[in-house]
Amino acid sequence: MRALIVTAVTAEADSVVRGLSGPVPHPDHTPGPDHAPALEPRSLPGGYLIHRRGAFDVLVAGVGPAAAAAGTATALALAPAPAGYGLVVSAGIGGGFAPAAPIGSLVVADAIVAADLGAETPQGFLTVTELGFGRSVHLPPAELAARAAEATGALLAPVLTVSTVTGTAARTTALAARHPLAGAEAMEGFGVAEAAAAHGLPVLEVRAVSNAVGPRDRDAWRIGEALTALADGFRALGPVLASWGGPS
Repeated sequence: MRALIVTAVTAEADSVVRGLSGPVPHPDHTPGPDHAPALEPRSLPGGYLIHRRGAFDVLVAGVGPAAAAAGTATALALAPAPAGYGLVVSAGIGGGFAPAAPIGSLVVADAIVAADLGAETPQGFLTVTELGFGRSVHLPPAELAARAAEATGALLAPVLTVSTVTGTAARTTALAARHPLAGAEAMEGFGVAEAAAAHGLPVLEVRAVSNAVGPRDRDAWRIGEALTALADGFRALGPVLASWGGPS
């Protein structure tokens, strides 16, 4: 089974590929050097690039749910025959809800939530599900999400998809009130999940925390630390994804 791993930017894709590339076992199964061989990316219509590593294709789709959905849908529609993909993974860095998800930690989604897709009303926020216009949550396969969290030491919790990164205390409080179990927020997971669902495929989301969700303090972000955590996470996650046989 092949898996499509979708990132927003090249730095995230490089970290994922680095994790999937090492340490590489030798034929006698002893650990090899921790390195990522140079891979020639494959171009898709629309200017998308896919990096292949074993059973995994890593796509750079762009920032935000719309770009993520468009890029994912393009890659899935053009999936190599005959088998195509059996799983789609949204991966990258994001904000963590303190104290459950500190900087440098990982979050694996047990729910992928469109947190700001809906309507503001005098009585509060209504999701598109509550409005009767569609769905606002995708659920990854529970067994796969649990195995992924265990293998990587990640927090298993909802990951919120937002179109605008949270940067105030007021919005942090509002999100936490609506989603008290949330572990992280990012900008692409729900878009990836929508495209996967349109193709009848299961989806997973993995986020490495670069900053705390709250008042914007760019100087406090630790993007390098999060990218390293993302690579380490995929080093542990690769065997889990490769051995997963699909929904039972």
